[in-house]
This record gives sequence, structure tokens and C-alpha cells, in this order.
Amino acid sequence: MTDISHRMNRVQAPIIPEVADLIDCNPGTISLGQGVVYYSPPEQINQGVQEFMKMNSHHYQAVEGIPALRNLISQKLRDENGIDASSYEIVVSAGSNMGFLNAILAIADTGDEIILLKPWYFNHEMAVRIADCIPVSVDTDQQFQPDVKLMEQAITNKTRAIVTVSPNNPTGAVYDREKLLEINELCRNSNIFHIHDEAYEYFCYDDAEHFSPASVESALDHTISLYSTSKSFGMANWRIGYMLIPPRLFKPVRKIQDTNLICPSVISQYAAMECLKVGRTFCDSRIAEIDKVRSHFQQRLTSNCAVSHGKLQGAFYAFLQLPDLGKSDMDIVRFLIEQYEVAVIPGVAFGIEHSRCIRASYGAMQPSTVVEGIDRLTQGLKNLLES
Repeated sequence: MTDISHRMNRVQAPIIPEVADLIDCNPGTISLGQGVVYYSPPEQINQGVQEFMKMNSHHYQAVEGIPALRNLISQKLRDENGIDASSYEIVVSAGSNMGFLNAILAIADTGDEIILLKPWYFNHEMAVRIADCIPVSVDTDQQFQPDVKLMEQAITNKTRAIVTVSPNNPTGAVYDREKLLEINELCRNSNIFHIHDEAYEYFCYDDAEHFSPASVESALDHTISLYSTSKSFGMANWRIGYMLIPPRLFKPVRKIQDTNLICPSVISQYAAMECLKVGRTFCDSRIAEIDKVRSHFQQRLTSNCAVSHGKLQGAFYAFLQLPDLGKSDMDIVRFLIEQYEVAVIPGVAFGIEHSRCIRASYGAMQPSTVVEGIDRLTQGLKNLLES
């Protein structure tokens, strides 16, 4: 029999299903693994579904998304992100992960390099490899903040883009305006793209503030911005994200999306329109509940187990750094599931190979359930560290 492609052999297996299998074998386990929110979309999405059914058309629609949704996105970007979207092109995608893969396929060829900050979001690294490109990882500092000098040193004549995620998955870090502007300017001066993932834009805490690099005039020709309704509006399985791209990328991205998708699910686009009409006020009170869980998590980490982590300023993740316990990350994950009935994600999935790390998500379930999961996690880690 013929073999599978060498390219796909270099792509890591998805870690979420692997952890899910362990959860299935241990009933009662609380998952702090997958990055989803505890709440459902606004009820107004039902109006969008009804409007779709009234249309009585089930034909394909525009590859880049229906005009009404793209117009609402343009207004949202102007009002919330300070971006003049008329200078860019908007493409609606089946989630922002698809937008990221669209971007890589549009700007890079086989063997080109894409710079990812470590720990990176595993689906970004997987997408780079699927595109037959080379992920180049650059370390962040102890608070998981970017080091621009290290990024500059990593640029070669094969570099096509630097990728940033803020608020960050998996660390919970938020990059400030000055740092993102410095990275964006580095990309402009180096004639490479800046791909900025803003899927968690509403999830900022304390004094952290979200910033969109595409809002500055000098960013137009080289900045790609990615957004999602999955997190902010609880629409994970509706699969609607969108990308903001320089005009010259519009034709190649349409080619890619037409081949892979033809068009985003139209009923989902109608639902997403209702979410954008409701706006971020729907999200704010729910995110405030997640913030309470975050505060509990920080308190438990401080009082119950001595593990290192960065500031939990954004998204809903904690990336915990453990001492060498003579166990692999996956061994630790298995131990926590089997002995304490709580699930997390191993750090190796995020590119951390030589130290013990795990990622915990505190946004996934009803706050009371997540608090119980956090208590199980911190107790399990405490006992693991003391044994």
C-alpha cells in the first residue's frame, strides 16, 4: 500500500480528542481542558434562524460571506477596534482556525518559515505544518510576553510572517499596545506579514486592555487580523469567524476558501448577525462571572500549591509550570484524571518539550463546576508536588 504524505506525518495528533478518551474512561471527571465558554449564544440567534428559513433558498452564497454580515463586521471593527475596515477586505470563515489556515496558504510556499511565540497555540503550529511550511518558535519571557529582539533574530530570508495571539491561548497573557506596535513595525520593516489572532478580544481583566494592530494606518499592507464568535458569543459549534486582510490577499484567499468550503454555513451567518446586533454587552456580564472564577483560581494557586504561572490577564487559561517530577506532561495529565477526576492539557502540545507544563481552562463550565474542578486540580498538584 502507498504511504500517507510526509507532510501529514509531521503534524502532531490533536490533543483534545486524546484527553477526551481518558475522560470517557473516568466518569465524573471535570474537564478544564477544551477552551470553550460556559454560556450559550444570545436568544436572538433564533430570529436569525427564522429569517434564514423565510429566505427559502438553500443555494450557495458568497465565498467571502454574505454582504449583510460583512457590513455588520465592518461596523463592529470601526466601533470596537478602531479599524477602518474599508481599507481592508473582510472574509467570513468557518471559525478563525480556518482563517489562519487560509492566511498561511495565501502568503507562504513550501519550506517558508512562520514565526510562532512559544508556547504556541497548537492548531497554529499544526496549520503551518499542513501547509508544508516550517514553524520557527521564539521564546517569550517569564510572564509569557514577547521579546522583540529574539523575534528579529529569528527572521531569515524564508520568513513570511510573525504570529501573535492576544489575549493569549495558552498562557492568559495580554500584550500591550506598545509591544504589538513594535512587532507590527518589525514586520513592516522586514517585508513580512503580521498575523494577529484576536479570538479572545473581550476577555481582559484587571488593568489589561485589548489592542488591534490593524487600527494604525501603517499596518494596512502587511497585517492580517483574525476574529471569532466561538468564544465571545458562545457559538463554538456554529463555526463562524472572520479575517481582515490586505486587499491584495483577497483573490488568493477566495481561491482557497472556495476550494475548501465554497461558503461559510449561511444559517450560521444569520445567527452571527444577531450576535453582532446584540453586541458585546451580552458578553460583558458573562465574562464578569469568568473573572470571579479566575480570582478563585489565582487564590487557590497561591495558597494551595507552589507552581509558577504568568499573570492571568486575559482569555481563560492558566499555563502552569511544574518542577521536574520524573513524569512526562502526559503522565501528569493521566494522574490528575485517574486520581483526582480533573482534566487539563499537557504542555508538550504547545511546543514545551524540556519542562513540565499543563494548561487549564477556567471558562468551560458553569462557574460552580469550574470552581470544583480548580479545587481538585490544585489539591492534586499539591499532593503530586509533595509526594
